[in-house]
Amino acid sequence: MNYITYEQEGFVGIITINRPKALNALNSEVLKELDACLDGVNLETTRALILTGAGEKSFVAGADIGEMSTLTKAEGEAFGKIGNDVFRKLETFPIPVIAAINGFALGGGCEISMSCDIRICSDNALFGQPEVGLGITPGFGGTQRLARIIGVGKAKEMIYAATNVKADEALRIGLVNAVYPLEELMPAAKKLAGKIARNAPIAVRACKKAINEGLDVDMDKAIVIEEKLFGSCFESEDQKEGMAAFLEKRKVEGFKNK
Repeated sequence: MNYITYEQEGFVGIITINRPKALNALNSEVLKELDACLDGVNLETTRALILTGAGEKSFVAGADIGEMSTLTKAEGEAFGKIGNDVFRKLETFPIPVIAAINGFALGGGCEISMSCDIRICSDNALFGQPEVGLGITPGFGGTQRLARIIGVGKAKEMIYAATNVKADEALRIGLVNAVYPLEELMPAAKKLAGKIARNAPIAVRACKKAINEGLDVDMDKAIVIEEKLFGSCFESEDQKEGMAAFLEKRKVEGFKNK
């Protein structure tokens, strides 16, 4: 791959968007490679993912304006679909994904971060949806996810006025979970991913599925989703080991993802 790198550290996979000369901007090739990278993740041996950008300045500065500038209406819709399909795959990926946002997260960068389960950022991070200043709308889910994450009013302000927010403001409005000095960002992401990976993988996956699917329906339907997934855990060896360890007042000997 030219623009995506993948590393495995224990049960944690690390995906890096590696196009630093273009501030890691998303073009069709980057999106295609990211899609292929996700398809290649071994879910038997990987329990959490970290998504970050190469360099110390930019997570993802946006979609590639050079590529977009000459698109027709039909081509614009097709490009939007490519991005949306990949971001939705990321959002619904079976295991948790942590965005380690190391700088600019503008346009498509903000949108890809919002497709991750948890967002943490460096103190030099900058978030925004500047598309209206370019004569377009957000195209990779920004009009939908931002409002769901930070609330409708603030999302409309950011999108309509193309207002950027710095790391401290992103934390205040709930766009990120935590802010770290740049040099501490990846260690913090790996620590969090490791904590997730130590828990029962089947249960963690079921929690992600329950939260994501439950948010799309009313409460009565949502609790049924939870009931079914809760019940399914009792078929796993992990549940038997976890509860046995608790009752026997010992540490878990190791969850097996079974």
